[in-house]
Formats: sequence, structure tokens, C-alpha cells
Amino acid sequence: MNKHNILFIGLDTHKEFVEVAYIEDQRDAQAVHLGRVSSAKASITKLARQFEYKYPDATLHFVYEAGPCGYWIYRLLTSLGHCCYVIAPSLIPKKPGEKVKTDKRDALKLAKLLKSEDLTAIYVPEPEDEAIRDLSRARETAMKDLKDAKYQLKALLLRNNINYKGTANWSLQHLRWLTEIILPHPSQQIVLQEYIQSITERISRLKRLDNELEHHVKNWRYYPVVKAIQALRGVRLLVATGVIAELGDLTRFDHPRKLMSYLGLVPSEHSSGGKRHVGSITKCGNGRARRLLVEGAHSYRYPANISTDIQKRQEDLPKQITDIAWQAQLRLCRRYQKLMQKGKHYNVIVTAIDREMIAYIWAISREIVLVQINPKLRLSRVPA
Repeated sequence: MNKHNILFIGLDTHKEFVEVAYIEDQRDAQAVHLGRVSSAKASITKLARQFEYKYPDATLHFVYEAGPCGYWIYRLLTSLGHCCYVIAPSLIPKKPGEKVKTDKRDALKLAKLLKSEDLTAIYVPEPEDEAIRDLSRARETAMKDLKDAKYQLKALLLRNNINYKGTANWSLQHLRWLTEIILPHPSQQIVLQEYIQSITERISRLKRLDNELEHHVKNWRYYPVVKAIQALRGVRLLVATGVIAELGDLTRFDHPRKLMSYLGLVPSEHSSGGKRHVGSITKCGNGRARRLLVEGAHSYRYPANISTDIQKRQEDLPKQITDIAWQAQLRLCRRYQKLMQKGKHYNVIVTAIDREMIAYIWAISREIVLVQINPKLRLSRVPA
């Protein structure tokens, strides 16, 4: 049976409950507040069944804001065969004089804006993709925690005028030297031992996460893309995994400029009349992916060259991918030097380089064919 009508359903999600409102696809239709339902999986499924029974000739379109509750509602509703959209809260239109905010009003507003096509849906990763992203972020958090512990220990030594005479910090020789330090007060000695133990534990934690990340990435469906983009200079396993885990399927962008804009790497602009003002980059996209690209962009300050490490990463890759990687290296190294000769600021140069890096990553990802996942066959691990 063909369904010609559309029912727009707004969901204001919370930890314990979900506020529900809907509006029909008619000219003079008014939004209706349905009430609250439990945020349990069974309750959301029952809600969808009730709308199916009440509006058998309508196609159900659900919408809710992205937030800490995750994407399990989206995956549940799409697995039931319904349309669902997850909206970025920062892109929801808001009137300047709107000072009253309640759950009921938020649900009604979402339903109305979805009907008027004034909302921008975000990309929702698959559960397996989100799991790799969590593992990649956990590894980055472990690295940050390790750096913080090292800074605290070095600050303690600096306050007591204790300096290491060796060359390599945090080597085995340096760690042995730390165990030989005797501070003047017993309480300070306890602090020193706790810092040393904390550093040792965090080093072990970082090694465990590195091993797990390397193991699980090889079984990931995006691993062919991760392996392919490592042909680029400045893109190793950690950077490649982090960028793809944060951005997902890059082929959903039909042009690299759209991907640059999505990452916030395009300049902001405020022009009116005959005046045109171009400012700094918008930074409106994924901050972690943008930071990883910046880390890789620093390597293009050297002349173009295929090192032994890059050669190993390019083994078993198709020729068209290695050709794109070499073309990228030639262009970006040359561009880096030209911008330096023009006297551009270092940060401006690196931003320009990573903006073009993502374009070459996009080009390489289009050379890889991946198997698409059917939403109806998606496994949901959310408890009832």
C-alpha cells in the first residue's frame, strides 16, 4: 500500500523519559503534544507501533536532537523501517525573543521545523564505527593523562631544584634515576613515589590501548580506507584511524569543498554592500579530526620524498592511490614553501595545508568500495 501522507514526530530525549509531539503534513495542521513516554527500548518501539496503528496511511518521520543519550533511538527506529533524523542543536533556528524553554515546547518545535524543512540532519555512525571511535578517543585520553602525570612530576622536581643530567627523558635510565631521588621531607617522598607509580601505570595503559586499537582496526569495515590513506605523508595508523572514525563515510560528500566546510576549515566571511571581510576559519566541524590533520600537516615543511616508512605503508596498494599520494606530496610541499616565502604566519600555513590534505584523503577514499549496511539487519545492543 502506497503511503502519501507524512507524520512528523518530534522527540525531546532525556535519560529517564522522552517528550513526544507530532504534526500532520497538511496546510493548516496544528502540532499536538502527546506527552511523555519512558526512554526504554520497549517504550519507543510501542510508541512507533501506536503511530502505525493510528495513521496506517502515513509515513513516520522522527526527529530528535543529538546529545549525551547517543544514537540508539535512531538505530532502533530505522531498524523498524521508519525515517529518523538526528539534528545538531547548534543549527536549530531560534527566535531572538524566545526566552521560555520547556521539554514540551522543544518537542513541538522539532516537529514543526521538520515539517518546514528548516532542520539540518547530522551523519550517524554505525555501532561498529562508533565503537572504534570510542577506542580511538580512549587512546588519546590515555596519552593526555600520561602527559599530565609527567608534567606534575617534573613540576615537583623543579620546585626542589632537582635536574636530570641525562639526554633522554622517560627512558629506562631516566625512570631508574627517578627511583634514586631522596627528597628532604617524608611527605614529599610519598608524593614522588605516587607520581612515579602513576606514570608507570599510565604507560602500561597506553600500551594496552595501542595494541587493542591496532587489533580491532584490522577487523573494521573501514580498514581498507584507513590503510589506503596512510599512503599520504604525515598520515600514519593513529591519524588515519582517528580521522575516519570521526568523519565516517567520506563519499557522502560529492565535492571536497563540502568536506572542508564540514570540518570548519574554510574562512569565515562577513560581507555587506561593497565591503568584504574574510576572517579566520569557522571551526564549526569536528575539532578532533581537524586537530589530527594539523598534526599531519607539519610533515610537509620538508622537501617531497618517499621515505622507507612511507614505502612500507604503500606496499600492496593500487597504483592510482600511490599516484594520488605522490601528487599530494608534490603539491603540498611546494605550497608550504611558497606560503613561507610570502611571509605567512606558521599557523596560517599549516591550516592551508591540512585543508588540502582532507581533499586528497577524500579522493583516495573514493577509490575504495565498501559494503553498505542494511539498517533492518543492524544489531541493537540497547537493553529493553
